[in-house]
Amino acid sequence: MKPDRIPLAGVIGQPIAHSKSPRLHGHWLARYGIKGHYIPMEVQSNDLSRVLALLPKIGFRGINVTIPHKEAVLELADVITDRAALIGAANTLTFQSDGKLHADNTDGVGFIASLKQSEPDWAAKSAPALVLGAGGASRAIVAALLQEGCPEIVLANRTRARADALKSHFGGKISVIDWTQVTGVLSEIGTLVNTTSLGMVGKEDLRIPLDDLASSAIVTDLVYTPLKTQLLLNAEAVGCKTVNGLGMLLHQGVPGFERWFGRKPDVDDAVRRAVMM
Repeated sequence: MKPDRIPLAGVIGQPIAHSKSPRLHGHWLARYGIKGHYIPMEVQSNDLSRVLALLPKIGFRGINVTIPHKEAVLELADVITDRAALIGAANTLTFQSDGKLHADNTDGVGFIASLKQSEPDWAAKSAPALVLGAGGASRAIVAALLQEGCPEIVLANRTRARADALKSHFGGKISVIDWTQVTGVLSEIGTLVNTTSLGMVGKEDLRIPLDDLASSAIVTDLVYTPLKTQLLLNAEAVGCKTVNGLGMLLHQGVPGFERWFGRKPDVDDAVRRAVMM
């Protein structure tokens, strides 16, 4: 790529208007004085391969990928990281100088970085985790927790078959329980993660009594609108520390920005304010 070419990046999905990634990357570009642009693009599934072939030709160095393309882009990539292959989805694509399409998944990296920034003493290996939900986000969280040495992950999903499928993918450290059994395992849990959309603005609340959860447990919710979901409020009421979903959104963007624009950005209060304006 020519060094004097304005660097471009962006995010593709359908729909895409709700994405906060343009605000996030736009803040970093302005903050570091980088003369580049980050562009949201609504792309239909039947146009995906043609769009990916065109973007590097017009100056794009890479893109983020969101629903519904995270799985499909793996079939079009030339190089796939181990974690993207394990998760079965990619959210960060880089158009390499040799013409190859590099696919990665930084959701789990962002999740762990957010937890460690908010709670530096947190350690996955100290106790089992409870993960609520069995969709794409759950796969990234489970993979990240296992990599961090979590001894056991208890998985609950409203449709049990999806949780069973995830267990068969990741293996022996995963145990599956019915949604109605969640309260019965809380006393053993050190990390509780909601990966469902329950609690998001416009969705019903995730209402789980947390009285049996140890006050030493960390409760985190991938939802960030609102920043304090009913789950986090319930956790605070029983003395637990909580981590909202905004940090994961910010941290998952760091690797892509560094690859595309040549600088590792900071995740601090300034960027949090900018994204949530």
